Amino acid sequence: MKLHELPPGRRIPNEIFVVVEVPYGHRNKYEYDSDLGAIVLDRPLFSPVHYPGDYGFIPGTLADDGDPLDVLVMVKTPTFPGCVVAARPLGVLMMQDEKGGDEKILAVPATDPSFETYHSLSDVPPHFLREMDHFFRVYKELEGKHVTSMGWKDRWEAEQTIKECIKRAKSGTASAKKKKPAVKKSVKKKSKR
Repeated sequence: MKLHELPPGRRIPNEIFVVVEVPYGHRNKYEYDSDLGAIVLDRPLFSPVHYPGDYGFIPGTLADDGDPLDVLVMVKTPTFPGCVVAARPLGVLMMQDEKGGDEKILAVPATDPSFETYHSLSDVPPHFLREMDHFFRVYKELEGKHVTSMGWKDRWEAEQTIKECIKRAKSGTASAKKKKPAVKKSVKKKSKR
């Protein structure tokens, strides 16, 4: 079974599967390529920042921007690209980029006892929430791309977003200008070397 064929989780929306693309602390942007069935290097980040958690997507979802729904998983130690993490959603960071809505679910590993008391945004250190918001607002600036943050919404809103994105993937509709399948396709080179 390919990673994009996995279900969104076993206990939706309380527990989700996250396919990790970029491990915590990394500056390379990796993306899952459904044609290859592999994680590929999209680009190094242009800005001198790193991912504040394991970053990936929920399989079987389609976000408003035409891509699978993004998730940042708080971890103590990074996993690896392609790792599937059972995670518990805590909230959602509402964002907008050049393609439209670009929500980021914040979650914790469901099996890590370090996070067993984390069940909502109020359980997360406020500085981490500011750090995550800051990262996603600035990491594309040197590429000339603008991202706007509309702030945090609670766990209930995160769960509604997850359910909506699962429904959208099943129906195959997205409101982005250019509709894409629920997984990222092969990276196309713009110029030959």
